[in-house]
Parts: sequence; structure tokens; C-alpha cells
Amino acid sequence: MDFNFKKLANDATGFFNRAKQYTEETFLKAEKTELDANFENLLQRADKTEEHTKRLLSALESYLQPNPTVRMEEVFYEKLELKKEGGRVSNLEHLGQSMTDAGNEFGSGTPYGNALLKVANAEFKLGTCEREFINSSAANTLQPIRRFLEGDMRTIQKERKILNSKRLDLDACKNRLKKAKSLEMQASSHANVGLTIEQAEADLRVAQTEFDKQVEITKLLLEGIQTAHNNQLKCIRDFVEAQMSFFAMAHQHMADLQRELSGFGGGPGFSSGPTSPPQVKKDSSATRNGGSTVLPERNAKNFVDDNDMGTKQARVILDYEPISPQELAVRQNDVLIVYRLPGLDADFVMAEKDGRRGRVPLSYLELI
Repeated sequence: MDFNFKKLANDATGFFNRAKQYTEETFLKAEKTELDANFENLLQRADKTEEHTKRLLSALESYLQPNPTVRMEEVFYEKLELKKEGGRVSNLEHLGQSMTDAGNEFGSGTPYGNALLKVANAEFKLGTCEREFINSSAANTLQPIRRFLEGDMRTIQKERKILNSKRLDLDACKNRLKKAKSLEMQASSHANVGLTIEQAEADLRVAQTEFDKQVEITKLLLEGIQTAHNNQLKCIRDFVEAQMSFFAMAHQHMADLQRELSGFGGGPGFSSGPTSPPQVKKDSSATRNGGSTVLPERNAKNFVDDNDMGTKQARVILDYEPISPQELAVRQNDVLIVYRLPGLDADFVMAEKDGRRGRVPLSYLELI
């Protein structure tokens, strides 16, 4: 193996000079080259970005996978580029399996066994939704943020270390030149003093050039932090959309389950208390669909009361265009299956038609 002893000697000399310069700056208050204010602000923003991004990543990982042992296992498999055989059963799926086993034991013909099987089916659906949410968040939010920390931010920190070394070399050259000039004033008769000053000035020019070049490189990387912020903003939006979709589907599955369980009559041990679904903004407008005026009280009195959760048929008396994604578009004379949900706005009912489902105002319906 070939060794470049000259390079090793130069590296060792450079390391010694930097250590000496750093010690003098720390303890002897030696002069230090200062960076401009704008560059210092960029450095501070990079530090804050790294700190808060690490905290954000840790919090997201803990939210998506609360078990630290499982998180470490997933990192282990990811680093070794291994694929684990089979999928891990989630808590919801484990609960659903336990209820399925109990429901089969007691029999689907019994109210208790049938209820267990219905709840188990809903828990499996929730587990599937949760798995899709976690996978989507991991791909669209966690991985881009982790790549930023392990890629761009690591490169920035590496270049900052090089910049600090170049700055120490520059200040060491300044000190050597200063000492050489001081010796010239004390012993101007020595012939080698001029040569020493010339060498120190040459070293200073080289160190200044390398320092300025490294400043530009580091500055370009630091200015890219704003692009990283924009990319992470998109990641956060993707996370919010995935979370919103997950909770909406979870609410829909539980609303369906509660409607199915309401048929058991609320016997002993079962409570059909109100839930708290997302509230739909009331339509305060009395004029809809081409100027037709419909009063909310027209059919509300003749409809089911708030405690009646059974299904009924209703006919649409006027066309209705939805004003939110949770509402259903219907046309005059359409026949719908309608029912109430606990916590739903009193002026609305849930309606189903041709496999579609959504909220419809009472004022547009009449019972058949």
C-alpha cells in the first residue's frame, strides 16, 4: 500500500495549526474572521430547520407507530434492505379477530353473537383504513423529511465543517503574517525576514481564496433551505389530506355499524348514545335551485323524531344540489332510503340512492 507521507505531513500540520488557532481564539481572545450578518442569519435558520425537522420526524414516527420496539425493527429491516415475511397485525385487526372468534362461538343466530360479528367486521375495516393511512403518510411525509435530514442537511453540515476549517486556516495565516511583520520591525537586519513575510503573504492569499470559495458553496446550500421548506409544506399537506380521509372513512364505517346495531333494540348491555360526527354547516338560504322557496319546517314536523333511527322511504319534492362533499345530489321525484344518525344536524337526514349515500335537507323530502 502506497502512502503519501508529504500529504500526511501537510494534513497533520494543518490540523495542528487549526487546533492552535482555535485554542488561542477560545482562551487568548485572538482575532477571528467574522461572517457577514446575512450569512449568519442563514446559518441560524439552518440550525432551527434541522432542530425542528428532527423533532417533527420523531413526533410523526411516534404517532404512526407508538411502539418504539416496532419502530426500531422497521429501521433495522429498512437499513439492511430486507423484507419481513407477512404483515404485522394491528390492534384493530387483533380486536376484530377476537370478536370474530367470540361471535362464531356464540353463534350468528344469537343477538350477542351477531353483534360481535358486525362489530368485528367494522374493526377489520378500520384496521384496513388505518394501514392505508400509515402507508400513505410514510411514503408521502416521513420518507421525504427523512431524506432531507439524511441528504441535504447532512451535506450542509459537512460543508459548514469545511468552512470552519478554512476560516481557522485563514486566521492562522493572518497571525503568522502579523508575527512576521513584528519580527521585521525588531530585527530588520536579518536577510531571511523578508522571505518569511513573502511566504506568509502568499499563504494568506491562498487561504483567503479557499475561504471565499467555501463561503459561496455553503451559502448556496443554505439558501436552498427555503426550497426544502416548500417541499416539506407539501408533505404536511399530504399528511393532513391522508388523515382527513382516514377519519372520514372511519366515521362512515362506525356510522354504518351503529345503524346496524340499532336494529337490536338497545337491549341490556347495549347503549346507542350519541356520537359526535363532523357537523355540516346549516343551509340558511331559503332560496335554492332556480329560485324555488322551501321552508325547513315544511316536512320536519311530519318526519321521524330525533330518536327514531329506523330506515324509511321518502320522495324528493325539489331538485337539490349539494354544497359540501358529505351531501347527496337528488332530483325531483327520486325515491330515497332515509334514516337519521345520532348527532346529525336536525335539518338533515342520511339518504341512499343507487349505491350513493349522503346528507339531504328535510325540507326537500316527504315521507312515502
